[in-house]
Amino acid sequence: MAIKESNHRVTVTVKEDEFQQMKYWSAKHDCSINDYLREAILSAIKRENNDYDLPTLEQQRLNQIVDRMDVMSANVQSLEQVTISGFDSLLGLCKGDNYLLEHEDGEI
Repeated sequence: MAIKESNHRVTVTVKEDEFQQMKYWSAKHDCSINDYLREAILSAIKRENNDYDLPTLEQQRLNQIVDRMDVMSANVQSLEQVTISGFDSLLGLCKGDNYLLEHEDGEI
C-alpha cells in the first residue's frame, strides 16, 4: 500500500523584480515557477541542515594550490617593489650632486 503525500498551498508575496527573476530562472531550467520554487526551498533547507555536497579531494587540492599561488604572487610583487626602490636609492646616491663633494681645483 502506497503512502499518499499531502500537498499544502503556501502563499508568498514577492516584489516585481524577484518575480521576473523567478520567471527567468524557471524558464532557463525548463520548469514551472512552482517546481523552481519547490527546488529552491529544498535547497535552502538542505543548506540549513548542512546537507550539501563537499568538493572532491581533487577540487580541494586545486583550491589550495591556487591560494598558495596567489600568496606567492603577492610575495614576488613585494620583492619586486623592494628591489626597484633599492636600486632607485643607489642610483640617486651615485648620480647627481652631493654637497660633500666640492669641486676640486687641483690644490690640496
